[in-house]
Amino acid sequence: MPAIQFGFCVPIFAYPGGRFFRTPNYAKLDVATTMQIARLADQLGYDSLWVADHLMLGHENAIMEGWTTLAALAGATHQAKLGMIHQGHFFRHPALAAKMIATLDQICGGRFIYFVDGGYGRAEHLAYGLHYPDTMEERMAEVVAGLETTLALWQAEGPINFDNGYYQLHEATCTPKPRQQPYPPIWFGEAHAPVLAACARYGQGWNTVPVAMPELERRLAALDAACRLEGRTAAELEKSLEVQILVAPDHAGVRRQLQHMIDLGTPTATTEMDEDVQAFLAGTTDELPAKLTDTQIIGTPDEVAQRLQAYIDLDITHFMLWFMDTPDEAGLRLFAEQVAPRFR
Repeated sequence: MPAIQFGFCVPIFAYPGGRFFRTPNYAKLDVATTMQIARLADQLGYDSLWVADHLMLGHENAIMEGWTTLAALAGATHQAKLGMIHQGHFFRHPALAAKMIATLDQICGGRFIYFVDGGYGRAEHLAYGLHYPDTMEERMAEVVAGLETTLALWQAEGPINFDNGYYQLHEATCTPKPRQQPYPPIWFGEAHAPVLAACARYGQGWNTVPVAMPELERRLAALDAACRLEGRTAAELEKSLEVQILVAPDHAGVRRQLQHMIDLGTPTATTEMDEDVQAFLAGTTDELPAKLTDTQIIGTPDEVAQRLQAYIDLDITHFMLWFMDTPDEAGLRLFAEQVAPRFR
């Protein structure tokens, strides 16, 4: 069994009081606080740091640009791997991305993970005047062509000419090459058929967003089927779950954090909730609401560990954690002290 790894999703945008307790729970984005908590996660021993890759997102559409943030973190951290969640292909020409990744991988000492993706924010692409094909099939065709372009640069022994119908290179070089050889691990995410096919052909890792257990099992089966068509099995891939988490010493602490998130949100947030959520918040039951536990990880350290084990039993070995109480450091510290050591 591969080592279990825990990543910290850096809160580079604000989403206060988001429906269904999404994250991060910033009232308003503060760049200095974001950088401080990312450095803390590295110091606490989290295995990876992840940033979102969007141009407009969250409260007031205020979000730090992902690549700039990652470059700063490369110099401000020491041991955690670094990656962008669903790195947006159409934000950067793949030849330029190859150069950027190679440089960053050198700067950080070979800690970069390349999470390839077409991006899902149509509105932000159009707002910035960027090309964004209409369908997933069209987007993934360009993403794969872009990845082939990037790989060609990384693997070339000298200047190359290259043309795959989408991208052209003329006597291009990419020196220095990435620190990791032959190149950084390539990840894909989600369960769309063209994404799974690309992952099976090129990937070393695969990630899913939060879904209920039956859907996760379906996705893993689809991934394995795609791999078998390429003569591989899903066991060859590192499998990751991106998930919201709220951990507190007891249920009273969980309630306080959830209520705090509601207080930062809209006045109608409570009335939009299911009855079992309202009953838990009121203290009339200690049963954690299924609405939250189906797709999120919530509870005491013991309850959180139990939930993690259920995912590990499905061969998930890397957890990309969105701490719901961020920018509060309590959950980040408690997890590092009382949960993570159980899986080391």
